[in-house]
Amino acid sequence: MIVSTPLSTLPKCRLRRRSRLHLALASASVLVVAAACGGESADNAGAGGDSLEGTVSVDGSSTVFPITEAVAEEFRGVAPDVRVTVGISGTGGGFKKFGAGEIDINDASRPIKETELEQAAGNGIQFVEIPIAFDGLSVVVHPENDWVDHLTVDELRAIWNPESTLSTWAEVRAGWPDEEIALFAPGTDSGTFDYFTEAINGQGGASRADFTASEDDNVIVQGVSGDRHALGFFGFAYYIENASAVKVVPIDGGAGPVTPTPETINDGSYAPLSRPVFLYLNTASLDRPEVAAFVDFYLDNAAELSEEVGYVQLPAEAYEVARQRVEQRVTGTVYGEGQTHGVPLVELFAVE
Repeated sequence: MIVSTPLSTLPKCRLRRRSRLHLALASASVLVVAAACGGESADNAGAGGDSLEGTVSVDGSSTVFPITEAVAEEFRGVAPDVRVTVGISGTGGGFKKFGAGEIDINDASRPIKETELEQAAGNGIQFVEIPIAFDGLSVVVHPENDWVDHLTVDELRAIWNPESTLSTWAEVRAGWPDEEIALFAPGTDSGTFDYFTEAINGQGGASRADFTASEDDNVIVQGVSGDRHALGFFGFAYYIENASAVKVVPIDGGAGPVTPTPETINDGSYAPLSRPVFLYLNTASLDRPEVAAFVDFYLDNAAELSEEVGYVQLPAEAYEVARQRVEQRVTGTVYGEGQTHGVPLVELFAVE
């Protein structure tokens, strides 16, 4: 049984909504969450939140960052004496810290890898793996790009595969401009990079090397929006936040071009670039009341807040299954063996 303050009984503070995605990303690697609800926080925490204190350390995916930052900001309103830090070192960078026991929670935009499992096991780190939202990797071009109406998976592979020597739009499809493509993508520590390369090239991390890489998705936004012949990709929330600066490209996964939307991401028709994103929770950290309370609060609010920052909420049953995994301390990954593609999350994460 997890030691937990029942924060689900507390009234939710309502934030004055604003852009979340530009907070601290360009200028700092760690965000220390500030008060979200002003003077309301102490009053709203009266059922026990104001007795909590300590620190919750989170790091990892820049894709998952907006959700965790939003949850942490709300949590500050009910537990003002708990300091939540949210880093953005990328999924892989976060797993390195997580496997070394340096952080309580890793935000991850892909499942844990075998080498990361081995590191954690070698350091005695046990973890609970839970999904928290759906994302759709969004391929984007400059707003003035008037030739790309869609891209097929084969065309994306021709551009991004490790052996590709393709350099111009004319080489992608006849009739397109004979202009060099400026490529932008997340860095190699990014789970988004791993997922994209696995979905498109058939192997995580397999990619041509001559692209501008950054763990900060805002750098990709700036790069694509600043070059009429650019192409890049990142999480759906960053497209939603920057829809006036970049143009999203429909992707044909075999059934015709599909644009990423909450509906097409949720029902899987935006294939093969729809995916869940995750939290990895150190079980030893869950023994600390402030961490247990933060995770409890996260699961209570993930559906609403993930949609507010541009992602797609999971079915209600998926959050309940996630809660069961946390409460029962079901450790390890569901992605280690067997076929998981196409298996509903509720079934995949069900507690036996």
